[in-house]
Amino acid sequence: MFKDKKVWISNLVMFILILAMDICLLCFKNLPYIFKTTASVLFVILGIINFIFIFKLEQRNKLFKYFMLLGLVFACLGDIVLIDYFIYGAMLFAIGHVFFFVSYSILNKINWKDLVISLAIFAVALIIILALPIFDYKGMLPIVIVYALIISFMLGKAISNYVFMKEYKIENLIIMIGSLLFFLSDLMLLFNVFGVVSEIAHEIFDNLCLILYYPAEFVLASSIYYSNIKLGNVESHNKK
Repeated sequence: MFKDKKVWISNLVMFILILAMDICLLCFKNLPYIFKTTASVLFVILGIINFIFIFKLEQRNKLFKYFMLLGLVFACLGDIVLIDYFIYGAMLFAIGHVFFFVSYSILNKINWKDLVISLAIFAVALIIILALPIFDYKGMLPIVIVYALIISFMLGKAISNYVFMKEYKIENLIIMIGSLLFFLSDLMLLFNVFGVVSEIAHEIFDNLCLILYYPAEFVLASSIYYSNIKLGNVESHNKK
């Protein structure tokens, strides 16, 4: 997995930079246009770097990298727009999740198992959204439910690929981890934005959202390289 030193070093350097921006954002939340924007642009740049590297190797699904990169771009835009315009930011994120879902479906065609897992995740999300008496959606409940449905299908497809595909287990594990971190980050955002909780609780949920979100994007950006090949091919390539 780490035989290609250029890829490994590039991903490591970008991870350090993204992590540094995430920490700065946690410490200086009054400067989101600087640190949030920089962190978001960095994970798109990482996606582009891995997009370029993948051309060196034989690819099993050439369209995968395009849709993953589009997902990262829309996540970046959503992250920035969300600073001032929640609804528009959520819409951009939702479009990004659709691109992620399409990319996962390129790796393994959509099947009934995806539907079962995705609906099960959505059912849990719906229970949290509707049953917990701590939320005030300020008229945005339909938007929250639609968004939850979309991200549930993204996560459900990622889990289904990992569980049921016989090959590419490690590669699909990378995608599943990134998708799960993204889902949990959005769950923390739900509590932070709509939760009628104490100020301390808002701060905790906000911090958890940031702590989960940028590692999620890093993992997904890295998956452009590692999830579109068999990891064994990396070693073979370097021996040539």
